[in-house]
Amino acid sequence: MTTAQTLDFQAPTPSPLALLLLGRESDPRSERGVECPGDLPAPSDPDLVERARAAKAKLGDKVFVLGHHYQRDEVIEFADVTGDSFKLARDAAARPDAEYIVFCGVHFMAESADILTTADQQVVLPDLAAGCSMADMATAEQVAECWDVLTEAGVADVTVPVSYMNSSADIKAFTGKHGGTICTSSNAERALNWAFEQGEKVLFLPDQHLGRNTAVRDMGMSLDDCVLYNPHKPNGGLTAEELRGAKMILWRGHCSVHGRFSLESVRDVRERIPGVNVLVHPECRHEVVAAADYVGSTEYIIKTLEAAPAGSKWAIGTELNLVRRLANRFAGEGKEIVFLDKTVCFCSTMNRIDLPHLVWALESLAEGKVVNRIEVDPEVASFSKLALERMLALP
Repeated sequence: MTTAQTLDFQAPTPSPLALLLLGRESDPRSERGVECPGDLPAPSDPDLVERARAAKAKLGDKVFVLGHHYQRDEVIEFADVTGDSFKLARDAAARPDAEYIVFCGVHFMAESADILTTADQQVVLPDLAAGCSMADMATAEQVAECWDVLTEAGVADVTVPVSYMNSSADIKAFTGKHGGTICTSSNAERALNWAFEQGEKVLFLPDQHLGRNTAVRDMGMSLDDCVLYNPHKPNGGLTAEELRGAKMILWRGHCSVHGRFSLESVRDVRERIPGVNVLVHPECRHEVVAAADYVGSTEYIIKTLEAAPAGSKWAIGTELNLVRRLANRFAGEGKEIVFLDKTVCFCSTMNRIDLPHLVWALESLAEGKVVNRIEVDPEVASFSKLALERMLALP
């Protein structure tokens, strides 16, 4: 397999913090809770590549492998399709003849695939420890308590929940049950416009940054229209008056990768690379998004770089596996692509899906043994699907 070292990707400059991805340090400048814990798996044994090919060939059309953009190259090599979380769930639903869906991503993505596929299909997550820190920042119990707080403040009846795709099935079910919808990073504005047609306020779960950036940057609201609900404080740390005066009630959650990019990162890259275009994901903090030249979803980032002229320079604020892959892909076109921050930070949970886990899952399926199946409770799946269908029906 081709390695990143033989290509032109410019890795972040070594620094005392450059090995955060290995969990050896923490960054005091980062948003609280933003870390890169744990070791990445060692490079896989070359024999595993042949074993993966053999198992996948034996399974044939019975298996459909989905690979999220943030996965390692050695895993992406065996994906039948690649994409963001919702695109992959829809791709799985479009393959009803595939008996097994192997989702190379994280837990909430596999849940969404199980919700959208048929009862005859079985969704497998190669490593059950591949979770999402953002999704874990909002539990069903915490959100139910939040709704009680909104009820006591007299605003629940005029509040519509909008939940990011990056949430658990329980949170999607809560959203569906309370008349809300799901959104992705590419349709968040449409989802919010729909929600404000249904009610006066939005409870946005679980990523505060996507909610704030969409409301303020894209929809013209002010920061004063937004309040932050902290599930670890009594009444979310808010008064009834603050809840009544707000349009956007943002959950205190964030992405552990995108949350670490800072305004300092943007200023530094502009000094180092004159004429650079800064392109970031809307899960980044508001000040980072405000300072960037372009802001958009993972798919938007890819399409923007595809359309970029030769010789252009780009600093990308998203997960490093994808940035490195894009840099290698477009190096031949003379496009210079670098990681926005000097400090390396992979999505550590996404990287738990390595080739050894994928081979184990595929070989087990080839032997007729289903491992690590993801099954969503039928009632939870029903309300989750209702919320997802509302999203699909957005104008």
